Amino acid sequence: MQALSVWPSNTDSFLSLESAPHFGRRKSRNPSFYRGCRTGFNFRETSDDLGYGFPCRCSGLDLHVLWRRKKHSYGSSVVPLALAFEEQVVVGKTDSNSDGENKPEDEKSSGDNKGKRVNTRELAWSLRAAKTAEDVEMVLGDKGDLPLQVYSSMIRGFGKDKRVNSAIALVEWLKLKKQASKSFHGPNLFIYNSVLGAMKQAEEFNHVEKIMTDMTLEGISPNVVTYNTLMGIHLAQGHEMKALDLFKEIQTKGLSPSPASYSTALLAYRRMEDGFGALDFFVEFRNKFQNGGIGKNDKNIDWDLEAVKLEDFVVRISYQIMRRWLVQSKNSSSNVLRLLTVMDQVGLKTGRSEHEKLIWACTREDHYTVAKELYKRIRDRDSEISLSVCNHVIWLLGKAKKWWAALEIYEDLLDKGPKPNNMSYELIVSHFNFLLTAARKKGIWRWGIGLLNKMQEKGLKPGSKEWNSVLIACSKASEPSAAIQIFTRMIENGEKPTIISYGALLSALEKGKLYDEAVRVWKHLIKMGVEPNCYAYTIMASIYAAQGKFNIVESIIREMPVSGVELTVVTFNAIISACARNNYSGPAYEWFQRMEVENIEPNEVSYEMLIQALVKDGKPKVAFDMYLRGRGKGLSLSAKAYDTVVEAAVEGGASIDLRLLGPRPPPPESKKRVEIRRDLADLSDVPDGTSFDINQEYVDIVND
Repeated sequence: MQALSVWPSNTDSFLSLESAPHFGRRKSRNPSFYRGCRTGFNFRETSDDLGYGFPCRCSGLDLHVLWRRKKHSYGSSVVPLALAFEEQVVVGKTDSNSDGENKPEDEKSSGDNKGKRVNTRELAWSLRAAKTAEDVEMVLGDKGDLPLQVYSSMIRGFGKDKRVNSAIALVEWLKLKKQASKSFHGPNLFIYNSVLGAMKQAEEFNHVEKIMTDMTLEGISPNVVTYNTLMGIHLAQGHEMKALDLFKEIQTKGLSPSPASYSTALLAYRRMEDGFGALDFFVEFRNKFQNGGIGKNDKNIDWDLEAVKLEDFVVRISYQIMRRWLVQSKNSSSNVLRLLTVMDQVGLKTGRSEHEKLIWACTREDHYTVAKELYKRIRDRDSEISLSVCNHVIWLLGKAKKWWAALEIYEDLLDKGPKPNNMSYELIVSHFNFLLTAARKKGIWRWGIGLLNKMQEKGLKPGSKEWNSVLIACSKASEPSAAIQIFTRMIENGEKPTIISYGALLSALEKGKLYDEAVRVWKHLIKMGVEPNCYAYTIMASIYAAQGKFNIVESIIREMPVSGVELTVVTFNAIISACARNNYSGPAYEWFQRMEVENIEPNEVSYEMLIQALVKDGKPKVAFDMYLRGRGKGLSLSAKAYDTVVEAAVEGGASIDLRLLGPRPPPPESKKRVEIRRDLADLSDVPDGTSFDINQEYVDIVND
């Protein structure tokens, strides 16, 4: 039997439920098509220029089918019927699936139909509802012996149209026809491969074992196409290891795997997300190919081209697997880096596009090592890189608290390109803000100044938030000269100081006891039209109280409500604290009493500062009474206040029953400064009193 090869059409073809097949000839744009036609293809004319014509000649039987897609207003009446209408059989080549069918017998079987025209689409349409061999007999019983390739085309069409029952019924009919006619050879390897392919395409696998059993009973040995199809069926069912076992069986059966065999095996590794297994498999293939163990005697396949395709395929698979690893809940960064290293070792070529796609999959903090490595690879190998990818890496490094590494990316943008945009600028400034916030919270003023210098060096303009962070750090470190320097630089750089700026500077000057400079800053604040907040008023009240100018303190207390600033316990604590430091116990007690007039409830800091002032003034009995009073109101006074009262009573010889103090309070879990500074810290950041908490990890990075 002369085997027929498959010639794919140049268009998607579908079976119309309502249209009849069109026969005729259509001019082809491919000159080689006409050269092939001169060898003896028969054409038939048609008036329908919209049809798609494909001629064929099978032995003595003319099979000439022409079809076109017919448009319908409702569109839903078009049903795809597979490869039967997308491929045509053409004489000339021996198909690997034919497995040596006998040409003379095939010609004999088709001799009765010589000269007849067979409409393959019409036959397939007639069998669309067939369930049994009897149903097929009713349609094909009077058609004579058609070439087996006609049946295989219909079977593949049934698979695409998900009509596996019709395909099985056709195969059963062919088996019965073989039993009834000695001249008919029945289904061959090509037929069985077609029905397996139909099952794979329709994803209906109930009859796979039966088909394989029939092949064994018929004495038909599977070829590489059979194994490839079975491997695909196992993959569709999620049995990747079975597919790989079949690949090994191909070689044990003395067959040579085809390019499709290798591709399917690689796809099995992809489904298992085994990137290392896929690379090992490819390296084994490449070694065999380079040593001449593959494709040595196969002249029908361009193995040089197929090797290149498989290399591209394993690269794509590797990157798909790495992306899958990155979106999983567990941290697989080490596996990704290791697979990239193995790809380098085996000599697989990777490019910018694959790296950038993988960078976009890096979204968690623990992915920063992968993103950084991929970014380095792109910079080392390519002259160009996407700006959006660079911004993504900067964002990810900041998320992982690797701000200096993010700054390096920004420096690359300035030095190598592409030119940073607003997003780049905002991202890197936000990273500096994290660092400056850490410096502010810990009072690391020198480091804060260094960050400001770094920003200006890289063309980043610090805003008021950045300047204020350093000013607050200088205030916390009691560095008034540094605060004055930063405040001056802030103005010189065109940034208008805010109330937070003034408050931080006033605090630094107050701690340095530069009271005259603080007064000048206060007057400048008023002159510039900046409205003081509670923090600024409190600092000035503390400064004037330290100087003993309680008349000015009184005016400040009266001015605050008029200016819309609420009096709080923090302001009174600052005044009492200033009195305590400067031995003004009398005024301290008076301002403590003033709190009751203003309906402000004293807190632990109020009592502890007053006790210190009374003890310094040699009044242990009054200090003792204030301690009992505070305890009586349910306040948790510190162990330091307890020790201060006890030491003052013992040293002063006061007749005090220390047993009334009760047990000594336990020491605090962490060292705390029982001072007014603790209260002022909450007011130093923003006017509305919002405080910023800092993650301990930020502090650790700053300390490092």
